[in-house]
Amino acid sequence: MKLTLWTYEGPPHVGAMRVATGMTGLHYVLHAPQGDTYADLLFTMIERRGKRPPVSYTTFQARDLGSDTAEVFQSACRDAYERFQPQAIMVGSSCTAELIQDDTGGLADALNLPVPVVHLELPSYQRKENFGADESFLQICRKLAKPMERTAQVSCNILGPTALGFRHRDDVTEITQLLQGMGIAVNVVAPMGSSPADIARLGAAHFNVLLYAETAESAARWAEKALKQPYTRVVPIGVGATRDFIAEVAKLAGVEPKADESRLRQPWWSASVDSTYLTGKRVFLFGDATHVIAAARIARDEVGFEVVGMGCYNREYARPMRAAAKDYGLEALVTDDYLEVEEAIQNLAPELILGTQMERHIAKRLGIPCAVISAPVHVQDFPARYSPQMGFEGANVIFDTWIHPLVMGLEEHLLTMFREDFEFHDEAGASHHGGKAVPASAPRAEATADEGSIPEEAVPPVVAEATTGEIVWLSDAEKELKKIPFFVRGKARRNTEKFAAEKGLTRISIETLYEAKAHYAR
Repeated sequence: MKLTLWTYEGPPHVGAMRVATGMTGLHYVLHAPQGDTYADLLFTMIERRGKRPPVSYTTFQARDLGSDTAEVFQSACRDAYERFQPQAIMVGSSCTAELIQDDTGGLADALNLPVPVVHLELPSYQRKENFGADESFLQICRKLAKPMERTAQVSCNILGPTALGFRHRDDVTEITQLLQGMGIAVNVVAPMGSSPADIARLGAAHFNVLLYAETAESAARWAEKALKQPYTRVVPIGVGATRDFIAEVAKLAGVEPKADESRLRQPWWSASVDSTYLTGKRVFLFGDATHVIAAARIARDEVGFEVVGMGCYNREYARPMRAAAKDYGLEALVTDDYLEVEEAIQNLAPELILGTQMERHIAKRLGIPCAVISAPVHVQDFPARYSPQMGFEGANVIFDTWIHPLVMGLEEHLLTMFREDFEFHDEAGASHHGGKAVPASAPRAEATADEGSIPEEAVPPVVAEATTGEIVWLSDAEKELKKIPFFVRGKARRNTEKFAAEKGLTRISIETLYEAKAHYAR
């Protein structure tokens, strides 16, 4: 563990909470000191849930360490059962409480509660949030699910959606409709939306649909062996992947690979004349492996972007991420340090970033358009509207989400270009209001007499005074630089300064700018 301003994943017990909070009839008793109860905010504030998570904390304090913390934990378990009457209880420790080494599973079993107790042993100092969710769901399945007779109609389970998942709620709706359109019933959706009783009948399905490997691959692998249920490998994000998913599901279910594409607009929009300016845009992708790998395929094959960088923060998926990056002629960036990601973005100077909430902040600082494609996310990425990422409607949503930052970027660039124009500068006012335009060179109303009295020719042509060996920009070059779209302006500045340094120049004029442009265009 290390101290950092931002983190892509929380500790494993937060992943366990994502599973418990997504379910009904399950209660999570967390052995944790006072102060580790912050996780409630993740669900009630960020995801805007209407009720608090089904989690009870022991909330022991420093003075309790001199007595019996085991009794504190058992009291919390007993009280949680009596108050909430859950169908099952899940027990574990937070990262801080793990240091005390109380056996939460053994202590809970000693109470002889009349419901199943699921033990969690999550190594907080070696693993992180997604592992916690994956391991928690696995242990729930192992404890509750049993082999049983299959349903009369071909059916499947949908595995992986959790609380705090990126668009999981809407993805489940979209994929359920797609499966039902093929004549395949959905037996159980888990963990989100399921109860312990639902988990007990997972074995009735003919196969499993794995939507999010980060949170359910271990359970899918276990079910393949213990319940004899194969599971899907294709994640239906994007048009091509959705069609591949339909073919894979049809093969597992023994049905015709059919689907309604009447609502699909993304392919036509991607090929339309209005979208041709998108072709070749340089894009950088970062997030969880599932979403990044899917997004890279969409970016290159369905929208026409050039993928110049990609990576993930979950090291458990470093191998498939590196294999995917190799197909794009890239070396994957696998890190959980946002500063490394920012450095990579600065070096690559992409025209669009597709990432997490962290990359949104990085993009804002660097002045690069950005769209969010993966958790971790903030409150704005839990919309009230229907906004899936999967299936054909998800492809439509993705197209809009990715394209809008670029469109707004072009509009912002035009506003910047004409900011000093006599008709369109900031003080001109809206044309439809009938206001008289004030020449851009005229003094502003709020300017002081001294400011307005300085003639333009008296302004020195150098933007900043040069120190020894420092490269500075002359005013004409700086003004010309502003005409370059803001999302590539940083790269143009760096290339020009590099060119000037190689030529031994300390001042950059407009001629130097164009010479550098011609040099790097060769």
